[in-house]
Amino acid sequence: MTARRLDGKALARERELLLTERVSKCIARGAAPRLAVAVSTNDPSARVYLAAKQRVAERVGIDVLVRPMSSPSTEEIVRLIEEWTHDPEITGIILESPLPSRIDTAAVRRALPAAKDVDGAGEASLGRLIAGDPGFPPATAEAALSLAETVRPLAGRRVVVLGRSLVVGRPLAILATARDATVTVCHSKTHDLARQTREAEVLFVAVGRPGLVTGEMVHVGATVIDIGINVADGRIVGDVDADAVASIAGALSPVPGGVGPLTTTVLLEHVVQATERATV
Repeated sequence: MTARRLDGKALARERELLLTERVSKCIARGAAPRLAVAVSTNDPSARVYLAAKQRVAERVGIDVLVRPMSSPSTEEIVRLIEEWTHDPEITGIILESPLPSRIDTAAVRRALPAAKDVDGAGEASLGRLIAGDPGFPPATAEAALSLAETVRPLAGRRVVVLGRSLVVGRPLAILATARDATVTVCHSKTHDLARQTREAEVLFVAVGRPGLVTGEMVHVGATVIDIGINVADGRIVGDVDADAVASIAGALSPVPGGVGPLTTTVLLEHVVQATERATV
């Protein structure tokens, strides 16, 4: 068996075409989508992610305002969020991560307004997600689910999420449960991890450890969605040993070229959706 390759880049391009049409309609009625991005980190991966957002935004016609912040305090970030919250020309707000360690992330999350929190990082957005009324779910989690559902719907399927971060793992588990999947969340304290992952019809992996998931940890014919982004030997690799897993899984998302490109498109879809909601 050779696993079907789930091409996130191709799916993202398809969705960009529809997104471009929606942007044009917004602009035609005088409501141009505009994404504001606060950058307070020098992390190389953050620069790569920001550049990807800017490239796709330019293709679909979304304006991106970037505000570099050198050594900001929590109060400065919160004030900037409040400024953008009350600016009618800003329709989406994101903070590039990771934030500096000195920042009170809880205070920042509380400040993010659900109506403009297009990456679902704020407390209000996460609360709505848990309550079953998501405004904008975290884009990476939504993109991972979208990629998995190109194989078949999740309803009734046995899903395992490996990783429990607030930005991917936990939101992903909630979204999959809302789609009527039976979900298990695994993490560093899970006993007999391989037994748990082998039971998955759909396995999502978001840990940040290159090659963590090997062939013997995967059920024959399973759909495996690799969300990890790591640098190993100068190459970008995922959390899945792709060479080993490809001979066992039924479908596998590559790294790079899988969840990443689709995440950027989903994020910009949220910006347009926020614009549309604000102008109804």
